[in-house]
Amino acid sequence: MIRQPYADQVAAKQDHCAALVTPRAWLPPAFSRESGFRNKAKMAVSGEVTAPRLGILDPGGHGVDLSDCGLYPASLQAVFPVLAGFIAQAALVPYDLATRRGELKYLLVTQSPDGELMVRFVLRSTESLARIRKHLPSLASALPRLRVASANIHPDHQARVEGATEIPLTEEQALAMRLNDVTLYVRPQSFFQTNTEVAAELYRQGRAWADSVAPSSVWDLYCGVGGFALHCHRPGRRVLGIESSAEAVLSATRGAQQADLSDVSFMTADARAFAAAQPSSSHPDLVIVNPPRRGIGPDLSQWLESSAVGHVIYSSCNAETLARDLAAMPSLRPREARVLDMFPQSPHYEVMVLLERT
Repeated sequence: MIRQPYADQVAAKQDHCAALVTPRAWLPPAFSRESGFRNKAKMAVSGEVTAPRLGILDPGGHGVDLSDCGLYPASLQAVFPVLAGFIAQAALVPYDLATRRGELKYLLVTQSPDGELMVRFVLRSTESLARIRKHLPSLASALPRLRVASANIHPDHQARVEGATEIPLTEEQALAMRLNDVTLYVRPQSFFQTNTEVAAELYRQGRAWADSVAPSSVWDLYCGVGGFALHCHRPGRRVLGIESSAEAVLSATRGAQQADLSDVSFMTADARAFAAAQPSSSHPDLVIVNPPRRGIGPDLSQWLESSAVGHVIYSSCNAETLARDLAAMPSLRPREARVLDMFPQSPHYEVMVLLERT
C-alpha cells in the first residue's frame, strides 16, 4: 500500500468504511502528513554495546536499523544517535534473543508537540540501573528537552514489549502533550495516539459534536489520558472519565487539576462493569467510547441500547468491530461519521461516528 498515492490511500479507507457504516452524512476525511508523523518510537536494541542497532528484529532475531525511518520526524531521528552513544557510555548490553543474554531490550521514545522527550529503557533486570542513573546527567545535557526518563523491568522472554514494573529516573514522571487548547499528560505506561496532528483533529471533532448536542453530563468510557473528556468540558457540564489503566487515570486527573476543572473527574474501572452498575437515574446525556480494536462488545452495546443515553460518540480503530457494535444498537442511529487517517502508509485508520437515539 505504501506505493499507492496518498490521496488514493485515504479514498480506499473511506470506501472500506462506507461499506460497513451508513451514517446520514459523511464529513470530509482528515488527512495526515505522509511521513514524519509518528510521535513515538518503539526501538528494539540489538548489536554490540559499543555499536548498538535501534529498530526491529527480523524473523531470525537479527537487528535491522530503523533510526532513519521516514515515519519519524527529523527531530526524533536526531535523538537516536545520542541514545546509541548513551548505551555505549552506560555499558547497556543489548539483549540477544537467541542466547537470552544481555540487559537492554527496547528503547521507547515519545516526543511531545513542543519537542520534549520521554525515554524509557526496557531492561531484563535492575542490574544496569546504577549505571543509567550515574550517566543520566550526561544524557540530559545531550538532550536538553529530555523531561521524563524511566526504566521498565521486563524479565520474561516474551514477545510483549514491556513489563509491569516501572522505575522513575527523573523527578518529572509525565510528559506534557499540548493539543489544541488542552494539555494532556502522558505517564510511561499510559497510552497516547502516535499521530499527534490527527489526534488533535480527533479531539476537535469530538468537541464539536459534543457542543452540537449540548449535553449537561458526559461519560468518557475508555478515556485513556482524558483527551476527549478534557476537550469536551464546558462550564456547568459534568464529565466523568472511566479507564482500566491506573497510570492513565493519574495522567488524566493531573490534566483536569492543572486546568482547574472541578466538573471533570476520572475513575479507574472497567467500562462495561461501571456502566452496568449505574442506576438509570444517573445515565448521562452523552457517552463517548474509544475502545481498543476489539470494540465495546455485546455487553456494553446492549447496555447503551437499553439505556437512557441520548447520544453516543464512538471512536474506533477497527471499522469491522464498530459495524458489529452498531448492529447491536439499532435505536442509536449514525448521524454523522468521519474517517481520520491516523495511520498513513498502512491499511489502518480511525473512524468516528455520532449516534443519536431514534
